Amino acid sequence: MVTIVAVFFVGMGLVALAAPDRIPAIFGTMGLTAEGRNEVRAVYGGFGIAVGVLLMVAASSPALQAGVYTAVAVSLAGMAAGRLVAAAVERPGSFYPCWFYCLAETVMAAMLVAAI
Repeated sequence: MVTIVAVFFVGMGLVALAAPDRIPAIFGTMGLTAEGRNEVRAVYGGFGIAVGVLLMVAASSPALQAGVYTAVAVSLAGMAAGRLVAAAVERPGSFYPCWFYCLAETVMAAMLVAAI
């Protein structure tokens, strides 16, 4: 289960580093500036890969597992909660992408909690 979450983060990170315009395009935002692409590469790219690698390292280090899995699970739950707040302010027009990612983040958080 942890591997699935790690692969998600690394995959997201690689896409963000290689093609940063693809990340916001999922949500209908087109034409980032150089600064916007820099931000996507940093937050979705670098951070995503770091989290994925950290999950993989923790998978082979029992001393790190509970702390790393808890921190990433809480982060994912926070992302899902943020989407719920956003939906209360502006309801998404369709299931994809907002509700899809809310569900994915919730499931991945639960997977990490189950792995603890």
